[in-house]
Amino acid sequence: MPDDAAEFTITINGEPSRVAPGTGLAAALINAGVWTIRASTTGEPRSAVCGMGACHECRAEVDGVPGVRACMVVCRPGMNVRTSDA
Repeated sequence: MPDDAAEFTITINGEPSRVAPGTGLAAALINAGVWTIRASTTGEPRSAVCGMGACHECRAEVDGVPGVRACMVVCRPGMNVRTSDA
């Protein structure tokens, strides 16, 4: 990215993470090394699968709202994200 000033910070599981404008939350999670976003009812790790909101595997808590599909959200400055893997 040529212009670092355009980046902003979001918080993922209590840790700051720099992202570029227009970055989808699922991509930001993977870029931050968070591959498991939630666990299935049987405890199996889940992450973004379809990338278009159909599978619901990438649900995370965003700014206190549970069950947000990370693949459908664009990051914004100050966003606070919690995964069930945290």
